[in-house]
Amino acid sequence: MGGRHAAGAGHGTGHGHSHGHGHGDAAGEVDVRRGARTTLLGALALAGIAALVGLAVLWPDRSAAEDLREQVSFQAPGVLLVDGTIRELDGGRVSVTIAEGPDTGARRTLDLPPEVAASGLEPGDTLRLQSPPPVDGADRTYVYFGTDRSGPLWLLAGVFVLVVLLVARWRGLLALLGLGFAGLVLLGFVLPALLTGEPGLAVGLVGSTLIMVVVLYTTHGFSVRTSAALAGTLAGLAVTALLGLAATRAARLTGFGDEAAGLLTTYVPTLDLQDVFTCALVVAGLGVLNDVTITQSSAVWELRGAAPGMGRRRLFLSGMRIGRDHIASTIYTIVFAYAGTALVLLMVLSLYGLPLGDLLATEEIGQEAVRTLVSSIGLVLAVPITTAIAVWTVPGPVEQPS
Repeated sequence: MGGRHAAGAGHGTGHGHSHGHGHGDAAGEVDVRRGARTTLLGALALAGIAALVGLAVLWPDRSAAEDLREQVSFQAPGVLLVDGTIRELDGGRVSVTIAEGPDTGARRTLDLPPEVAASGLEPGDTLRLQSPPPVDGADRTYVYFGTDRSGPLWLLAGVFVLVVLLVARWRGLLALLGLGFAGLVLLGFVLPALLTGEPGLAVGLVGSTLIMVVVLYTTHGFSVRTSAALAGTLAGLAVTALLGLAATRAARLTGFGDEAAGLLTTYVPTLDLQDVFTCALVVAGLGVLNDVTITQSSAVWELRGAAPGMGRRRLFLSGMRIGRDHIASTIYTIVFAYAGTALVLLMVLSLYGLPLGDLLATEEIGQEAVRTLVSSIGLVLAVPITTAIAVWTVPGPVEQPS
């Protein structure tokens, strides 16, 4: 990273610029101050080292995690899960051909739940069937377990990747690689660490820091502009973590928001679901924080490149005007995302006609209210923090020749 950071390269007869997350469409070059750059990168290096130390200290005991997995069985011994291909449909009854297992090729008839029968199944579709062990040499019986949706889901995933690559091209590929790394951190570190009793807040902060360092630099390039966004992101995560911890305790949330939480505690009785919920608050804020902070950092760089004579105060206020618009739209995203995923629950609660106070007393609504509010507060505060860091990093105003 040199002393000069390209905020863009649009030098033609006109000196226009366009706002965006990219690095190649800004209005000019910005001389990054050496002292500010050194301080910023030094602070981020310390944060990265702290995350690596935390990773080593909190790294889950693999043997303990494997012992837990061996103790938990999804189904009883002798129960099979096999595929069956639909041959005929008659209302709620279906004739299938067993596609695997000891009865491969055999035809069986079974009843489907009414909602499954009405879901649009057709001959040729594949069902997942559950078969308990036969009793006294009798033939195996089969019951509906689920519908094989792998084909449509893989197709949808392929379309997603194709659209990302066609529209975002190289940057889209880097974003997908960053997403893959995030999945590795969550599956390889965060989940096993939580299951083996490591403190949720520390696990969430360490995992989120590692994800953001790799994702931001991979997707947006190693630059001071990206470093300013990363600093704002980590500050936002710290605010979210501390506020989430305080809000979870103050609201007396238990972490038992659904059946899965109760099931989890039967398998891992020592698990602190309050701790897990706090970790979830930190992880939930990653996406929106990344989006907002990189936009704010890019906005400041674009403004400085386009107006090198602008004072720092005016530069900060100009960046904040962009940030306010982004805050409004992102808060809508957070709220509507929850409303969409919890639409069925909200419909049921609306039938009860309970007042707001009674709704908030339920664990499900209480958790989502805290999650939404904590994420939104962390998001909002990340905007001025990132803007201030970016304004501090870029050089001061340059006197323009008359």
